[in-house]
Amino acid sequence: MDLWTDKALLLRIKTVRLLMLDVDGVLTDGKIIINDQGLESKHFDVRDGHGLKLLMRYGVGVALITGRRSSVVEHRAKDLGIEEVYQGIWNKVETFEEILQKMNLHPEQTAFVGDDIVDIPVMRRVGFAVAVRDADEDTKKIAHYVTKGRGGRGAVREVCELILKVQDHWQDVARKYQMDGFMPAER
Repeated sequence: MDLWTDKALLLRIKTVRLLMLDVDGVLTDGKIIINDQGLESKHFDVRDGHGLKLLMRYGVGVALITGRRSSVVEHRAKDLGIEEVYQGIWNKVETFEEILQKMNLHPEQTAFVGDDIVDIPVMRRVGFAVAVRDADEDTKKIAHYVTKGRGGRGAVREVCELILKVQDHWQDVARKYQMDGFMPAER
């Protein structure tokens, strides 16, 4: 079925007020590089970051929920202006419930993008569950939407654009970038 004719799916997307993301395998390609000094690095897609900035500009919040702890994630979140960052989380459902209460949201107002079975419990509770294209098969089965892009390679940007388009903001985004003198969001 075509996404744009699936009224139930469009309604799920229309009500999203908070996009939650796993990090490794979603915002990154899942590779973790550790050098001889023990310093960690990850690859983030600049277009994913720009999509998140656009989404926040139009009133949709962003939160990161990840099982690992990494200063790299803290730096990337700070660069993007993401304040809701939860690292070292083994029980993502518990954190999800805390976020709902803190932000006074209902589950149907949230979306989650995941790539692995540890994400399934939260994905079962949100209004709009997304799996990246290279997610494991069990995660894809429960997702409302599977991205065309891979984790860390445009999947998050795809989700951001989808939300902005369904919520009728994309034409405004495009118009602003076509205007002379418009200052683009940092990536």
